Amino acid sequence: MFSWANKEGKKKDPELFQTVSDGLKRLYKTKLLPLEDAYRFHDFHSPALEDADFDNKPMVLLVGQYSTGKTTFIRHLMEQDFPGMRIGPEPTTDSFIAVMYGDQEGLIPGNALVVDPKKPFRKLNAFGNAFLNRFVCAQMPNPVLDSISIIDTPGILSGEKQRISRGYDFAAVLEWFAERVDRIILLFDAHKLDISDEFSEVIRALKNHEDKMRVVLNKADQIGTQQLMRVYGALMWSLGKIVNTPEVIRVYIGSFWAQPLLVPDNRKLFEAEEQDLFRDIQGLPRNAALRKLNDLIKRARLAKVHAYIISALKKEMPNMFGKENKKKELIANLAEIYSKIEKEHQISPGDFPKITKMQEVLAGQDFSKFQVMKPKLMEAVEDMLANDIAKLMTLVRQEEASMPTHSVHGGAFEGTMNGPFGHGYGEGAGEGIDELEWIVARDKPTYDEIFYTLSPVNGKVSGAMAKREMVKSKLPNTVLGKIWKLADVDKDGFLDDEEFALANHLIKVKLEGHELPADLPDHLVPPSKRAQ
Repeated sequence: MFSWANKEGKKKDPELFQTVSDGLKRLYKTKLLPLEDAYRFHDFHSPALEDADFDNKPMVLLVGQYSTGKTTFIRHLMEQDFPGMRIGPEPTTDSFIAVMYGDQEGLIPGNALVVDPKKPFRKLNAFGNAFLNRFVCAQMPNPVLDSISIIDTPGILSGEKQRISRGYDFAAVLEWFAERVDRIILLFDAHKLDISDEFSEVIRALKNHEDKMRVVLNKADQIGTQQLMRVYGALMWSLGKIVNTPEVIRVYIGSFWAQPLLVPDNRKLFEAEEQDLFRDIQGLPRNAALRKLNDLIKRARLAKVHAYIISALKKEMPNMFGKENKKKELIANLAEIYSKIEKEHQISPGDFPKITKMQEVLAGQDFSKFQVMKPKLMEAVEDMLANDIAKLMTLVRQEEASMPTHSVHGGAFEGTMNGPFGHGYGEGAGEGIDELEWIVARDKPTYDEIFYTLSPVNGKVSGAMAKREMVKSKLPNTVLGKIWKLADVDKDGFLDDEEFALANHLIKVKLEGHELPADLPDHLVPPSKRAQ
C-alpha cells in the first residue's frame, strides 16, 4: 500500500499495513521522528510518541473546579465504584486517576505505571516524583472500560487555595493529556460559575484542542428554568472571554448522577442533553483511528515549523565570537524570524508555536548544537503528508466500515437503549406504541369532516386535493412530501379516509416539534392496511 524511496532513489516494494495503528506507527518512526530528533522537538513541545500511544483505547479527560461532579460523572457512566474513588463537597480527588479496564480490580501507583510499556503514560516520567505520587491507575472489569478509558483529574482550586503550589506544572500535565485523549469534558457547577485564575490557565493550555472539547453544565436540576437560562448565558459569556474561537463550544445541560431530580421542570431537556452526550462518547471508538491520524498530522505540521525556526536560528549564529549576545538578540527578535519564515515558506500564522513559550525554552538551549536545514528530512515529512496520509485515510474508512456497531456499551449507556425509558419513547410518532387502539382513531372524526369536504371519489382523495389541505399547515414542501410518502401506505397515489387521517396525525407530530420517522412504525399503520 505504501512505498518509500531508498537512498539511491529506487523504490522499495510497497509495504502493506494491516491496520491504521500499524501504519501510523511506521510512518511516525520512519518519517516524522527523525525530523523531531534532529531539531530537538521533544525539548520544546511534546515527548516522542510510543507504540502504546497508537494502540491505546480512546480516552476521555475530565477537567473542572472542585466539587463540580467529575468523579460522580464517572461513577454515573460506569454504574460502579472504582478503586481510589472519593466523592465529597470539599476538594477530594487530589490525584490524576486513569480509570482503565483490567481483569482484576486494583490500583497501580504512578511510578510503576510509567515503566509499563503497554500503557501510554511512560513519558509522564518527565514531570517528576511530585506528579507521579499524585498519579494512579484504577483497573477494574467494567463493560464501559472495555471500549474507553477515563482520566479523572484533581479539582481546580479557586481563591486563596490556588496559591498553594502543587509541586508540579498542573497545566503542562493537562496539556500532555489533551494531546493524547479523544475527548476533553469541562465540567461546571450551576452554582459555581466563577472561573478561577488556575482554571483560566488550564483552558488556555488546552488551546489547539478545541475540536476535542465539550462542556457540561452539571447539577442543573438544582435551579428553576428562569435561573437556568441566566446561568447558561453567564457560562457562555465567561467561556467566550477565555476560549478565543468564533465557534460556540457545545454545552450539555443536565444532572449527571443516578439521584432524583430536585427541580424536575426541565426533565425532557436533561434527557435529550444526556442522550446527545452519550452518543458523542459512544462514537469515540469508531472515530479513534481518525483522531490519531488527525493528531499525527497536527504534530507533523508543528514539527515542520519547528525545524524551520531552529535552522533559521542556527543560520544566524556566528561561528566564533559573540555567540551569547547573538543568542539574546535572536530570542528578543523571534517575532521577526517567525514573520520571515511565514513569508518564505507560505506557512499559516496559526501553525507557529506560542512565541513567549518558545522564548522561555530557547533561553536554556545551546544554539551551537542546533542543526542547519536538512532537506531530505523535510522531504520525508512532506511526502508523508502529501501521499502516505491520503492512502492511510482509505484504510481508516475501511476499518470504520468493518465495525459500524463498535461503540461504548454497558453502564449508564444501556439504561436508555430500549424499553419505555428510551429517549422519546411514547412521544411524537412513537405515541400509542403500547396501545391496542390505533392512536390516530382518537382524532379521526375531526379529520373525516375535512376529508369529506374534499369531494372524495370512490372513497379516496387525489394528491392535488390532499395537497390543498396539507399546505395549510405551512410546513415546507420537503416535509409534506415525506408525510405523503408515509401516509400513502398502499402506494396508489391516493389517500383514503384512514390514510388522510394518518397524514394529518403526522402533520400534528411535526408541528409539535418531533421528528418524522424514516419508515412508518407498525402501530401507525391503518387497521385496514395491516397484514392479517
